[in-house]
This record gives sequence, structure tokens and C-alpha cells, in this order.
Amino acid sequence: MSLWSRISNAIRGERLNREIQEELQSHLEEAILSGRDPREARRAFGSMLRARETSHRIRVAGWLESMLADVRFGWRQLCRNKFASAAAVLSLALGIGSCVAAFRLMDALLWRPLPISGSSKLYVLSRMVTLFDGKHAEDGHWATPDFNLMRDAVKDQADLIAISDADRTDIAWSTDDDMEKAHVAYVSGNMFSVFGLKPSLGRLLASSDDRGPSAAPYAVLSWDYWNRRFGNDPHALGKSLHIGNQIFEIIGVGPRDFTGTEKGTITDIFLPLNTNSLATQDNVIWHRAFLMPKPNIDPNSDLEPLRQHLSAVSRAFEVQCSKCFRDMPQAKIDRLLNKTLVFHPAGAGISDLQKDYRRLLGILGLLVALVLLIACVNVVNMMTAQVAARTQEMALRISIGAGRRRLVQLILTQSALLALLTSILGAAFAAWAAPFVLSLINPPDDPARLALPADWGVLLFGFGLFLLVALFLGLLPALRASAVAPIAALKGGEDPHSPRRLMRGGIAVQVAFCFLVLFLSSLFVASFQHLQNRPLGFSTDRLLLLETVADKGQLPVVWNQTVEALRATPGVNSVTISRWPLLGRIRINSDISINGAPPSPTPAFFLNVSPNWFSTMKIPLISGQDFRTEDTSPGVAIVNETFVKTFFPGQDPLGHTFERVANQYRGTAGKYKIVGVTPDVPYDDLRETSRAVFYAPFDEIDSKSAPKPVEFATFAIRTEGENPLLLAGSLRQVIAQQHNGLRVSNITTQLDLVRDQTIRERLIAMLAAFFATVALLLAGIGLYAVLNYSVLQRRREIGIRMAIGSSRAGIVRLVTSDVSLAIALGGCAGVTMGFGAARYVESLFYQVKATDADMIALPTCAILLTALVAILPAVLRALHTDPTEILRTE
Repeated sequence: MSLWSRISNAIRGERLNREIQEELQSHLEEAILSGRDPREARRAFGSMLRARETSHRIRVAGWLESMLADVRFGWRQLCRNKFASAAAVLSLALGIGSCVAAFRLMDALLWRPLPISGSSKLYVLSRMVTLFDGKHAEDGHWATPDFNLMRDAVKDQADLIAISDADRTDIAWSTDDDMEKAHVAYVSGNMFSVFGLKPSLGRLLASSDDRGPSAAPYAVLSWDYWNRRFGNDPHALGKSLHIGNQIFEIIGVGPRDFTGTEKGTITDIFLPLNTNSLATQDNVIWHRAFLMPKPNIDPNSDLEPLRQHLSAVSRAFEVQCSKCFRDMPQAKIDRLLNKTLVFHPAGAGISDLQKDYRRLLGILGLLVALVLLIACVNVVNMMTAQVAARTQEMALRISIGAGRRRLVQLILTQSALLALLTSILGAAFAAWAAPFVLSLINPPDDPARLALPADWGVLLFGFGLFLLVALFLGLLPALRASAVAPIAALKGGEDPHSPRRLMRGGIAVQVAFCFLVLFLSSLFVASFQHLQNRPLGFSTDRLLLLETVADKGQLPVVWNQTVEALRATPGVNSVTISRWPLLGRIRINSDISINGAPPSPTPAFFLNVSPNWFSTMKIPLISGQDFRTEDTSPGVAIVNETFVKTFFPGQDPLGHTFERVANQYRGTAGKYKIVGVTPDVPYDDLRETSRAVFYAPFDEIDSKSAPKPVEFATFAIRTEGENPLLLAGSLRQVIAQQHNGLRVSNITTQLDLVRDQTIRERLIAMLAAFFATVALLLAGIGLYAVLNYSVLQRRREIGIRMAIGSSRAGIVRLVTSDVSLAIALGGCAGVTMGFGAARYVESLFYQVKATDADMIALPTCAILLTALVAILPAVLRALHTDPTEILRTE
């Protein structure tokens, strides 16, 4: 018979047996009808049972039939212990689903190659630089003139592509009243052709489209944005896109799979690089530079000479730029020029999200792997107990002819069935968990977006995890079942302590890994709480922020008139204005000179604010006075305590002057007289230590004392109501009604900016606390199962001890002594591993800190409480053993 027929017959089972029985009976009846004596016919035919079994073996695939029989038997075993099976399935499903979800996130963010041709040969250029405080950092952004020189220098050896970050930008499709947000990236004209991309509609940008601001500007939509915004309407081609004072014509739609090179952000619109005004400035670094070697370049041998050539070209450019800053100390010029060009593989894209979450995702992967391991040890203990209870069954199977390999197959099939059920539930959990975690990464108004397809990589990982779990669950119980000695087992001579020793070892492993999970979790939770509870020095209550732009720039008087209009709005308590908000992630510094001395090696950060800004923010003045309406910048300044300690140590700074020196990024110089001192408040990052900051008046003047136009600023509005966002609509309307060229670009609250600072720490703390809870629950279930099994196995011994006068304390010691020892050993190992892991994590994340007391107190208390809750039911069961009933059954 064919293999397929034998496989089909193995699935048919009992129906095949009936058909064989009917066929054999028909042959016997034919012999009798032909005139043969019935007795002789039956004797000639032989044993009906043997004939049926022979025919059955010929017609079926024996290996498949035995496997199906094992599956049915395994299913019955799972159904017999519904509670234990459900607990095992749910705990394993949670572990497997978490592992698959973590893999999907890491694969999508870190490993999945970009959908371009030659992604494995794509590199990103960056430079190792020395900061003013002596620390080393990596800078991956470039000035466009520098990029152009490097591109032309190596055009025969490689293609250089410029791509800016995909920033959220105000755009309009008709008038300024139709403003919306979109992620816009500026790219060099050769990007699409070098990446081998084809348009879904129209055409893509070419090098000829990237000629400069004077050229007729074109734009390309991503397929995702075209689908989301226009519903795949082909009439989107030719539409006009308004960004600031520029108008772009839509000429095409990109390929469906390509969403840019910035993982975590889906680019909506691609614009030519040189249409950005920053492209002509030598001293502004604002876009990344990618390199794709030509086909004749060997990545193993030719990249280093290429790197050295590009490094020399870039250094020559920066040396030429540094000649413009004659007042800058030579030591600082040398530090700025001391850069090392490096190539990094960029086949999987490049983004700040990757940088921020690469190590955190690794820690998350470790946590979910430990939880899965705890769950597996839990289920192994359960299956070991079940195999121990079936010792005589296994001995009987061997006695009647079952091979030991057959017993191993029986146990492994049961574990595979359990792993299959958990994998199905785990896949459903992973399908929900990965997008859920992704939604928590960025602020709600700008969520991180990643493609999370269930492709072959994810499926292979899931299948490999399934095989690993099935093998882990079944290997030890299967080996124990196959080692059964039939005669000793049937006589009851098996060692009763052997399974209990294995299970106590499992408890020690569970406790050790549970301690490790709890240590890491307490570290991240304590770090988050430390960051969240850091004193701000200002009040976030009822503080609304209106980030406003003036596309053509407006004089300070226009902005101040708008402040007065907002102040007159009902429900407004106070209004002030600054160039950007605190903790808005914008930071600009200047070199400081004291009494005409060379600039200090430590720069100071600054912020332009209007009068009453400090009172609206509720930042007290330690000494001095607030700005007056007539104050301008340069002129007067208010400094923080760190500024005083840095530049005027041990002095009263009031009345002293300092000079802001023109530098590489901001050319305005001027002298300032200190009129006030404020406490330190976070400037742009809660994680950073206090910076030297000076506050200058909002009204700026140029060298001829003429007021300078302002292109963007932020109105800070303290409302009377508890929810400041309730006034957002009316305040936006007030600004629009002024018809003075100001437009609200974004609305948020100061409290939201503070919360956005802790998104990463809050996410990892939340996930760590969740997995710590799961680990505790699993450890408690495992401990309860082992103790319950131990009490049941020693029920006769406990009854006899109670009958001969053993005290209740002695019974409690009998039940808990071995498990207590396992918990103690596991706890010691877990504490050792936990401290080591915590110190390693602290070395990776300088902002992650916790005291030893914080790390050891919570895990120890949690483990002890869980152990007490798990031990108590088993102890009560042992104490309620009836010795009379035990002796009567004897």
C-alpha cells in the first residue's frame, strides 16, 4: 500500500478495524457458502485475532498510530488533572507569548533589514567626539556642505546618501487653516535610485530634483501616508503641499514596504535635501550620511582606505570652518577637530529609538526568558510527580512487552501536546502584547510605529521555542519513566524519596531565578521612582503650553501683544512666554567669558523668557529681581545656582557681568549684567545633573539695537481650572483672531512634558514589575504543588507519627524542613546572582541606580510572604490528618 494510504488508515482507527473484521468475516462466509464444513473452514482460516492484527499492521503506519494513541492518552491525562493542567498551560503560555513578543519587538527594531537592495552593504557615517566635560560621545549628524564634499570625493568608490530625521512638521494642503502634522524627511536626490526602489505611483525623486531652494520643489509621499491620508487616490499626484513659505508638488508615491530608514518612525513625506534652508549653512549639522559601496569595492579590504579618505576630507572642511572663530581658545578648537570617523552597519536602519531601547530590550528579553524558565521548572515538577505516581503503571507496561523507547515516546508526546496548547495561547498573547508595548514607548501624540509582521523569522523562532519547551518539559520525566525497574516497582520497592529530591531541586532553581527577576525588577522600579520623584523646582499644576510659530518671523512686540490678549481670556490666571519650554528637549549653549578672559571650557545653557515667567512657573528668586518690561538681550540676565558655582565661586554674582561668546552654532555675542539668582531646575533632561543656565530677556536686539524677529516661542498659561486642556480650543482661537502671523503648532501641558521624560523608565519598570509578579505567582504555585505532593506521599508516615504522640510542631518541621532548606539554598544563589546582575545593569545604564537595601528588602519580603502563603495549606492538610483512619486502612 502507498504511504499516504497507510497514514490515512492510521487516522481512521476503529473504523479501519471494523472494515478488517467485516472483510475477514466475509471471506469465512464465502468459504462456508462454497460447501466447506464451517469447523474446517474456521480451522483452515486460523486465529481471527491474529489475522486481523496482521492485516492491520500491513495497512497502517505503525509509528503514526502509536503517536496518535499517545496523544489521545496524553489528552486524557491532562483532562484528569484539570486545575494543574490549566495552571501549567496558562503559565507556559504567558512565558512563551512574552518571549515571542519580545523577539518580535527586537527583530522589528534592531535586526529586520530595510526593504532595499544591498541592505547588508549599507553603512552610516558618524564621528566620535570629545565633549566639554571630557566624556566621549558619538555624533551621527552632518552639515550639508561637508556632506557634499565627501560625496564628490568618493563618487567613483561609493554612493553617499543624506537623510534627515523624520520630524513632525506642520503641513497644509490648501491654506494655513488646514494645518496637520506629518513626519517629513529631507533626502538627497540619489536615495531612491541607490536603494533600488520603484514607485507605486508617479515617479520618485532624482538627483536633478535636488538642486537647491530656487528649483521648483517636488515631494514624494510614502505609501503608508498615501493610503492613510488619501485612501490610495491616484489624484493625489499634482497636489500642492504647503510647508512654511514653501510649496511642493506631489510627483509620486514610494514603494509599499519602504517607510524610511528611521526605525520606530514611519516617514510620511520625502523632500529634496537642498530645499531646506539649513543645507547652505556650514555650521549646522542636521542630517545623517549613509554610504553604499560600489560593486567593485570589497567591504573587507577597501572600506578602511575609504574611511580614511572621507575623514581627511571632512577634517579639511572643519579646519576651514574653524578659522572663522578667531576668538575661540586653541584648546577648544583642537577638541572640536579631534574627531574619529567611524562606519556602522545600517542595514536594519538607524534611529534614536534603537539607541535608547537596544539594551533595555535585551534586559526585557532576559526577564521573559527567566519567567519562561521558572514556568518550565514548575511544569517539570508537576510531570515528575505524575510520573512518580504512575511508577507501577510504567512497570506493568514494561512487563507486558512495552519497550523503554515506547515509554519515552509516551511522556514526550504528552509534553509536546502541553507545549502545543501553550504555544497556541502564547501566539495569541504575543499578537496582542507586542503592539501594546510598542504603543507605550512614545508619547500618545507621536507614537512609535514599527512593522510587526508574523513572517518566517518569527514563525521559526516560535517553532524553535515550542520544540525547546517540549523537550525541556518531557526529557527528565521521560528518562525517569524509562529507568523504572519493573520487579522492584511492582513490589513497591522504588525509592520514595527520589522524586521528592528532584522536586526540591526544582524549587531551589525556581527560587533562585525568582530572586534574580525580583532584583532586576526592584532596580528598575526604584530607578523610575527616583527619577519621577526628583524635585523639579517649579510647579506643573494647571500649566498649559502653546507652542507657536511665525513662519515669516514677528517682532517681540507682536508676541507681547498676544500675551496680553491671552491674559484677558476668562479662566486664565497668568500668561508668560519663553523661546521653548523647560524639559522640551531643546538645548542650546554658549561659551562664557568672565571679565574679558578666554572663554571657560564649560559652556552655559540659556533660555529667553519674558517678565513674570519665573512667577508663572513658580520658580522663586533667591536674590535679585525679575526682568523688567524694557529689558533686552544682550543686557541683563538671571542665572541659576550652578552658574554661580561654575563662574563666580564664593562670590555674590549680583552686579557682575559676563559675556556670551559667539560660537560655532550661534553667532550672537553680547555682555550681560546679572540681576537675579534662581534655584536649579531641570533644563532639558530629568536624567542629567544640574547645568549652568542663564535666563535672558525675551526681547532680543541686534548689534544696531534693533529688535530681532522671533520665528517660534511657547506661551505658558497658568489656568484657574484643574484641567488646563479645557481652555486649549478657546486660547488657540484667541491667537488666530489676532491675525498677526502667529499660529499654534502644538498644544501640551508642562505635566505631560515631565511625564514624557520618564516614558522609557516607566515602561521598563511596569514590565519588570509585571514579570516579577508572574515569577512570584509561579514560584508560589510550584512550592504549593511540591508540598502538597509531599504531604500526600507521606500521609501514612504523618498519621503514624501523630498516633504515637508526635507534637504539632514536629509535624510542621517534618513537612517544611526539606522545602525550607531548598528555599534557603535557592535564595542564597539568587541573591548572589541578583547583586551581580544589578551591578552589571548599573554599569550599562548610568541613570539606573538603587541602594542595596532597596534591592534586597523587597525581593526577600516578597519571597518569604509567597513561601508562607504556599506552605500554609500543605501544613494545615498535614495537621488535619486523621491517624485513626490511617491505622484503620492498615
